Amino acid sequence: MGLVSAFAIIRALSLFHLTLAFFFLTSPSTIAEQNIVFVLGEAMRLPSPTSFSTPTPATGFLAVVLALLGLSDFTAASLPDEIARIYWAAQVPVRLLFLFVVTGYTYAFKPDGVLAKAGVGYKAGMGEGLKNRLVFTWGFLEVAAWVWVFISLKDERRQAGIRLMEKRKAEENRL
Repeated sequence: MGLVSAFAIIRALSLFHLTLAFFFLTSPSTIAEQNIVFVLGEAMRLPSPTSFSTPTPATGFLAVVLALLGLSDFTAASLPDEIARIYWAAQVPVRLLFLFVVTGYTYAFKPDGVLAKAGVGYKAGMGEGLKNRLVFTWGFLEVAAWVWVFISLKDERRQAGIRLMEKRKAEENRL
């Protein structure tokens, strides 16, 4: 069994989302200037986002979405164990797939990326706003956290199965 339960990790992620929502609402430059954003962005040679110097309607909307995500995840992690395990067993793989796609897109289609179409006739496409260090850092950290949740859920489910088998074996021996 791991040191931290899957639901404790999810609650921590929920608080992280609420904290991000607060900063995107009040001071988005605080997030854009974090050391981890800089280090991962430089390591992956991703451009710095330019529109996070002051609060804008876009950062306000992002704050609302992150707050909703944080509150709904916190509520779902507080459900009774059996219901929460079923919910998160279905939810975590979907989130991981989405986050892998977003993070992979950000890296692969960056201006000098493997799949970039930069050249003479290049026109900016609809996903240009995603190709920056802030989106990559968010996706990377989320993928790492949700993989941890996925592994913890698998371990907890395996241990619950072992306890159930032991309980059935004990009942069988009593009869």
